[in-house]
Amino acid sequence: MRFISFFSVSVALTILLGGCNGGSGNHVPADIQAIFDQPQYDGAVWGLRVVDPATGEVLINLNPEYDFLIGSVRKLFTVGELLEEIGPGHRFTTPVYAQGNINTSGVLDGELILVASGDLTMGGRTLPNGDIAFSDFDHNEANTLSNAVLTSPNPLQGYIALAEQVAAEGITRADDVVIDDRLFVPYLFRGEFAIRPIFVNDDVVDLIISPTSADLPASVEVRPTSAALGVVNELITGAEGSEYTMELDPELPQCIGQPGCTAAVLGRLPVDFSPAFTGEFPLIQTFRIVAPQNYARSVFIEALRAAGVTVLADAVAPNPTFRLPAQNSYLPDNLVTTLESPPYSDYAKLILKVSYNIGADTSLILYGLTQGVDNMDDALVVERESLTTRFGLPGNDFLFVDGSGGGETTATNTVVTDWLTAMAQGRVIAPFFDALPILAVDGSLGFVTDFQADSTLAGATGQIRAKPGTFAQGAEEGLILRGQVLGGYVDTQSGRRLVFELAVNEVPLQDLDDLLQVFQDQGTIAAILWRDN
Repeated sequence: MRFISFFSVSVALTILLGGCNGGSGNHVPADIQAIFDQPQYDGAVWGLRVVDPATGEVLINLNPEYDFLIGSVRKLFTVGELLEEIGPGHRFTTPVYAQGNINTSGVLDGELILVASGDLTMGGRTLPNGDIAFSDFDHNEANTLSNAVLTSPNPLQGYIALAEQVAAEGITRADDVVIDDRLFVPYLFRGEFAIRPIFVNDDVVDLIISPTSADLPASVEVRPTSAALGVVNELITGAEGSEYTMELDPELPQCIGQPGCTAAVLGRLPVDFSPAFTGEFPLIQTFRIVAPQNYARSVFIEALRAAGVTVLADAVAPNPTFRLPAQNSYLPDNLVTTLESPPYSDYAKLILKVSYNIGADTSLILYGLTQGVDNMDDALVVERESLTTRFGLPGNDFLFVDGSGGGETTATNTVVTDWLTAMAQGRVIAPFFDALPILAVDGSLGFVTDFQADSTLAGATGQIRAKPGTFAQGAEEGLILRGQVLGGYVDTQSGRRLVFELAVNEVPLQDLDDLLQVFQDQGTIAAILWRDN
């Protein structure tokens, strides 16, 4: 069964709010109860907890101890923990070393080694003003959501910058290039590929697709382009009213690192097809870069050659890790150049605004590194110890299986609101708060605007910052929304800042419109909290 436990842009709107203990707050306002009682939610389980962190008063407390499936609301913990541990201003430095002798002509008798640092973007999302680019419909979920909106920066910019700096240092030739990806143990991401500390374009190849004329090949542009993966266009434009049959073969190309590796876009794309969310072309789909260490090596070699540096080895080949020296044995004298990332506060914003799953999983492993462990399983162990001992969260009230909220990730509303309260009282609340999606403004809450039709609620626009989480799963009777949750902060009309968690589990869905209606209903509930408290 296929599941969705995140939802970047518009597909994740769950209001999970758990806070301090104390007070009863069992009464649910009539306007909110009316939404709970809609026929779509027959048999569903709702939870809502609203807390004033300044006083500890619990204003609403529906099902506070129910183990809700929370999806990407889990990212609130992962990102908050790493912000606390390394600081919002932390920057990742990716060095390139020369292994071997360099003669007076700049010829390196050996290898250039790029040492992966866990930099999530490698310069590929940086705007001219230094900000990180993101859209409300992120390409990481393009295949799940059936479309995306791409950002403008060149996804290979960091590799290009490193290559140009290598050339500027006078190196004219090298035998080979190696990616040192030993920072942490690779983590299998949802059965798709092993996350490593090296990234290219969020480890996807974008397909920018548009119809042409009936019975002619459709337009398929590829970003980034590299010999590491060739794309074969066998997609035909269909006539008006014809069937949509486009498919990717394979979506997970296993041949990356082998010469001649290709994947194909097949089927027919009707000329009058309406892409999801945007309602207009281009349509965005992606191939997964299942071997990022091999793909990164290829694009770095290609960038070096474009900068005038000859590399004798084939650009497309498995990453030759057998050439690496002992881990952490690099000497300062062998450093050629470095790439510095934006501050982690910007990455926190990327992860939370678009619900970037790979970034969240990587962040948890990076948190583990600060605690002396180098793999996902041990990172989960040390995180649990911190949450239960340092922050006092009851261990029986949450179950985290990764850093991003995959699968059977559960937590009570109380645990989530307690965490949000702890963050509100901590030293990194400013960057943490700034990183959250804003209702009816940006990120995965940017599209939720239906509540604005009510003049009494329109003022809630921009006043609610929260992380949505979605977990949908196929079943015999159709698609089930196992969990839709929203957790964060509301700056109320009266001037208070409240912590809240809103959750609904087990909602049957007929189609995408049903799912979007749940998002809109939760947005309306959040707006009611703004108006009435």
